[in-house]
Amino acid sequence: MSSARLIGCALILLMLGSGVVLWRATGQAGEIRQLERAYFAGGCFWCMEEAFEGVEGVQSVTSGYMGGAKANPTYEEVSAGLTGHAESVEVLYDSDKVSYGKLLEVFWRNIDPTTPDRQFCDFGNQYRSAIFYQGEEQKRLAEESKRALEKSKPFKEAIVTQIVSAGEFYPAEGYHQDFYKKNPIRYKFYKFNCGRAQRLADLWGSSQS
Repeated sequence: MSSARLIGCALILLMLGSGVVLWRATGQAGEIRQLERAYFAGGCFWCMEEAFEGVEGVQSVTSGYMGGAKANPTYEEVSAGLTGHAESVEVLYDSDKVSYGKLLEVFWRNIDPTTPDRQFCDFGNQYRSAIFYQGEEQKRLAEESKRALEKSKPFKEAIVTQIVSAGEFYPAEGYHQDFYKKNPIRYKFYKFNCGRAQRLADLWGSSQS
């Protein structure tokens, strides 16, 4: 096979800073687009995975841990509150199809931003809500979205969601990934009994997305 044909068939992922460059060579011309990363903590990462994977332009969502000091934490350590990490998700997205601002909207309307160290039925610092920004642009957009929400929020309570710089993201164990797809009955049972849908409806009403 010629080198030109090899190049023509190539799919190369290059890690560049906070994004991923996806290059697909097609004949004489190549298509280059930037895939960006965003990090959010909104309580149970199973539920946040489901929320973001339904967004057009999102390429993948990975459940994991962020915000603590311990390297390579386990689920048992994080859920026991021993690491300082929060259950989080890494969202890999095509910025030509979905903006960071849109991801922020999805985030806000899938959490309870009024409860410190808790989301719905899950208690503890590991279930705090947070936006983990990368770079000044994400920080600016996150802070602007929070200020806008404080002015337009359909509830009286104060917003306590943290906006902090992203640290190392540690993917969770394999059985947590796409849990809502692999274990739909158990997932729906948990989500219903946690009161997540009802609380979100109480907070956001018809504006929930």
